[in-house]
Amino acid sequence: MAGSAAVLEDSSLLSRFDRALLPIERNCALLSGLAIFSLMFLAVYSVTGRKFFASPLAGYVDYIEAAMPIIAIMGVSFVQRDGTHIRMDILVSALKGRVLWLFELLSVLFILLLISALTWGAWEHFDRSFDCARPLCSRDSSVDIGLPLWPSKLVVPVAFGILALRLCLQAVGYARALVLGLEQPVAVPLTLSMAEQAELEARALNGTD
Repeated sequence: MAGSAAVLEDSSLLSRFDRALLPIERNCALLSGLAIFSLMFLAVYSVTGRKFFASPLAGYVDYIEAAMPIIAIMGVSFVQRDGTHIRMDILVSALKGRVLWLFELLSVLFILLLISALTWGAWEHFDRSFDCARPLCSRDSSVDIGLPLWPSKLVVPVAFGILALRLCLQAVGYARALVLGLEQPVAVPLTLSMAEQAELEARALNGTD
C-alpha cells in the first residue's frame, strides 16, 4: 500500500450501511487481536511449565491450529474497509477520475467473485465437520487433545461472508462514483496524499474532528 486511506461518510443509505457494518468488522478484528494475545500467553505458560516444572502445556500445537483461522482471517474485512490491506498501488496511484473508479470496481468485483466461491467452499468444509449426533457435535478433532475442529472451520465462512458484504458495499460505491463522476465517493477507501495524512494526524493529536 502506497499510503493511508480515508473513508468518507454522509447521510446516504450507502453510508449508513457502511457505518452499520463497521462495528461488526471492528469486533472481528478485536477478536483476532485477542486470539494473538491468548497464544502469546499460552506460549509463556508452556515454556515456563517446561522449563521449571518439566510439564509443558498439553495440546499447545492444537490450540495454535484452532486459533489460526481467527488470527489470519477475522480482521480482513476491517482492513478492506479502509484500504489498509496489502495492495499494489503503483498503477492505481497514477489513475484519476472515472478511469480510477472503473479499475477499482473491476478489482472489487473480481475479489467478490473469488470470495463468494471461497465462502461456499469453506461452508461445505465446515458442514462436513459438524454433526450434532456426535460428541461435541464434531466429526473430526485435533490429534493431541481432541479439540473439536468445527468452530475453527466455521470462522472461515463467517469472516468471508462479512468480507463479501463489505465488497458489495464498495462495489456499489465505486459504481456510483463511476456513473456520477464523483471525486470523493462515500463508503470506499480514498488514498490520501502525504499532506492530507499529516493534516489528519495533526487533527487527531489536537483532538479535533
